[in-house]
Amino acid sequence: MNTFNFKGTAKAVLAAAVLTGTTALPGFAQEVTLRLHQFLPPVATLPKAVMKPWGAKIEAATDGRLKIEHFDAMSLGGRPPELMDQAQDGVADIIMTVVGYTPGRFPRTEVFELPFMMTDPIATSLAFQQMVDEDFQASEYSNVKVLGAWVHGPGLIHSVNGVNKLEDMEGLKVRGPTRIINNLLTELGATAVGMPLPAIPEALSKKVIDATVIPWEVTPSIRLTELVTNHTEFSGDEALYTAAIIMVMNKAKYESLPDDLRAALDAESGPALSKMAAFEMEAADAPGRKIAEDKGNTITVLDAAEVARWKEASEPVIAAWIEDMKGRGIDGEALIARAKELIAANEGK
Repeated sequence: MNTFNFKGTAKAVLAAAVLTGTTALPGFAQEVTLRLHQFLPPVATLPKAVMKPWGAKIEAATDGRLKIEHFDAMSLGGRPPELMDQAQDGVADIIMTVVGYTPGRFPRTEVFELPFMMTDPIATSLAFQQMVDEDFQASEYSNVKVLGAWVHGPGLIHSVNGVNKLEDMEGLKVRGPTRIINNLLTELGATAVGMPLPAIPEALSKKVIDATVIPWEVTPSIRLTELVTNHTEFSGDEALYTAAIIMVMNKAKYESLPDDLRAALDAESGPALSKMAAFEMEAADAPGRKIAEDKGNTITVLDAAEVARWKEASEPVIAAWIEDMKGRGIDGEALIARAKELIAANEGK
């Protein structure tokens, strides 16, 4: 008579489940751990105040069955421009990156980086997320699942010798994070030097660059106020620039999640994540600015008349982008109109 060794079979199934990172025995709730890879140090606002609390919320909502394991500062290897491919190829389950670290690859998204487009970062982030949901997920990000899309607070210029008027940009070597922002810097008379944020301190120390554009929020994480002593802000509601930031997940991994775990992930993603990230980044601008004030650095605020000169000088960037979109079969003017419409609709949310 054949006997069924339940104990041995259960052990074998459990061992197989451990190897695949899941528990699949009848009566056992499936557990999943997702690896989140990104380029910022753990002390920066996004990992500290956004991604880790976001992961903790998901873990709590699923009674620990869905966990997010964090790998900061490119600790899984590679360079920041490779993060999107890492998500697509499954090297990481989730990544966070600046979209423009892969220049020209996601052209529709660039609409939010156009000069003086961004007013309120939360409203702009919610608009970005809405355009992802209604268009970009299917068109630009079809190879991954977008979990959240947002922008940072007002971008400004941090320089060694100071920028007090438009003419001071002439010949200045300025680091920019993305294609659109580098085009803007070039149009303003600077020599644009593209590089990811982690490369800024060494580039300043070695005098590869004279200045950089980033928001106040991230300056403490790279000790920027120890490397430059001048900071140039823009008066008015419209920012010189912002950068589009995105968190995406490997598509197959997302689709393989049990329904209840995927629902818990979705509940904390999308607009909820977009708003949370934008809020925390904007809130961290003031502490970053205060560090520069306490150090005695010079903070110059350009008045309305001077800002108007910068706006006029930046208009060719927008015209060139619309023409570039036309060559790609994309209606750039329609994207600008929709982005502005949604930003206005999300003001105060």
